Amino acid sequence: MTDIRKLINKLATQESELTNIQFLAPCVKNGSVKTRVAGMIYTFESQPKKFAGWGIFQPINEKIAKFIEEPSLPQLEEYFQLLKPLRLFLACQLKEQTWLAYPTNESDAKQRFGFAKPVAVHLVTDGAMFEQIIARFDGASWWFEDVDRRADPLAAEELREAFKNIIPPNKVRFKGITPEMKTTYDLVAGAKEEFMKQMQQQRDEKRLREALAMGGGELQNFRDRSGYWQVEWVTGDGERHTSAIDKNDLTVVSAGICLSEGDRHFDLQSLVGVVEQRY
Repeated sequence: MTDIRKLINKLATQESELTNIQFLAPCVKNGSVKTRVAGMIYTFESQPKKFAGWGIFQPINEKIAKFIEEPSLPQLEEYFQLLKPLRLFLACQLKEQTWLAYPTNESDAKQRFGFAKPVAVHLVTDGAMFEQIIARFDGASWWFEDVDRRADPLAAEELREAFKNIIPPNKVRFKGITPEMKTTYDLVAGAKEEFMKQMQQQRDEKRLREALAMGGGELQNFRDRSGYWQVEWVTGDGERHTSAIDKNDLTVVSAGICLSEGDRHFDLQSLVGVVEQRY
């Protein structure tokens, strides 16, 4: 019982002293910062919440640490020396300063970290798609250190040029290309394809919504049915309908109601008026 009380008293003393320390840590927007004190890991909500970058923090209580100032270059370099480095290719930007990256040497990554897979690297302040960087691993997250000055910039230029010309991953070839470069290119192409699909879906939705609105209707949902869209919509008085609409010119393939085989004479905009006036 005495040992337990001593331990509790020791922890209480450490927590009371937290507000007297300052520590260096990386932080993403709306993220948290961590530090180790007497073997204990403490996690704090950063203040301000929107801060993103490397900072010197000071706890104001056991839950929140405020940003004091940016660390000096020697301080940052000293911190980096505590973390394991790895060379990576930047693939694509996930959000703000976070990028998807892939090891430049798979066997080295497997030997030193036990895996060779895409990772998210935070606080990337320099570099571009396919560029080689150095990142540091703290046991949980990867943090950008610098662009790899030893890397051949021509390889990144070749990959960017191939991507610009929309060359399929299996057709990208140039002197010096490595399996890791091909994997990175495949990651970028895959992410870009998904992004383009989402953008196209947004454009399609806007097109359908505007056509219906001009006729006095409202879009509820739509589904891609290869050659046409299955559009769920409502009239101005709330009556629900499902119609098949041609993707090219928004003409009606099937109105979902009887139009005496005259569906093709109408487009989505005029269909709303026809439905509302059919009685």
